[in-house]
Amino acid sequence: MSKRNVKSLVCLTEESVETLYLLGKENLIKGVSCFVERPLAAKTLPVVTSFIKADLEKIKSIDPDLVIGFSDIQKDIAKELISIGQDVYISNQRSIDEILNYIYQLSLLVDAKEQGLKLIANLERMMSDTQDRSSKLAYKPRIYFEEWDEPMINAIKWVSEIFEICGGVNIFPEKSQASMARDRYVTSEEVIKQNPEMIFICWCGKKADLELVKNRQGWNKIDAIQNNQIFELDPAIFLQPGPAPILAGLNVILEKIQNFNIDKK
Repeated sequence: MSKRNVKSLVCLTEESVETLYLLGKENLIKGVSCFVERPLAAKTLPVVTSFIKADLEKIKSIDPDLVIGFSDIQKDIAKELISIGQDVYISNQRSIDEILNYIYQLSLLVDAKEQGLKLIANLERMMSDTQDRSSKLAYKPRIYFEEWDEPMINAIKWVSEIFEICGGVNIFPEKSQASMARDRYVTSEEVIKQNPEMIFICWCGKKADLELVKNRQGWNKIDAIQNNQIFELDPAIFLQPGPAPILAGLNVILEKIQNFNIDKK
């Protein structure tokens, strides 16, 4: 990706906002998603979009040099923006490696290559340190992560990789390789059969109902339910395809798995 003279940006999703702040380029951001959470300072910026619908007139009035979005779900927004003359960059990262590459590409776009490389090195160091700590754990628990409940959607690849770094084992590793959400659907029967020892609920866009999950038919047989190893995770951290799962997610998962190991003794 070639260097551009980008002086203003609209961010359709949250990961680009946090990354730009970490790169010291927050002054370029002229519009954000209504779902932006990180950092808190970004919540004061003008809101121009939800995840699936954008205020085209407001974006056009801002007239940014570039609009940044994420995933095939925003393809229609991208098409509409292009039709009114806006430059658009849509990324589609699904793994930790792809997240790091996204950070690098974004750093090039905003003339912050050195800051980008430093940020990537810091994230890689955090993952390495976490892996060193988790390697000393005696037991690797079987984990089920739920991104949505109707239909039930298993962990995307970067979340599965976070579990691995922290010493856990995703019970549906093959499904996590899929890029499309529909290919990560699971059934209640499949979860029961895999019998996870830990369950993490992280519904995108709504609060998790742990009691509802516990009372699903047949789930009382699952080890995680019997031992009360079911937890809610913050989607603003774990479902963000940017630095948040590493910066703020590693310690959360590692602590839960460490406590699980203590309870196993």
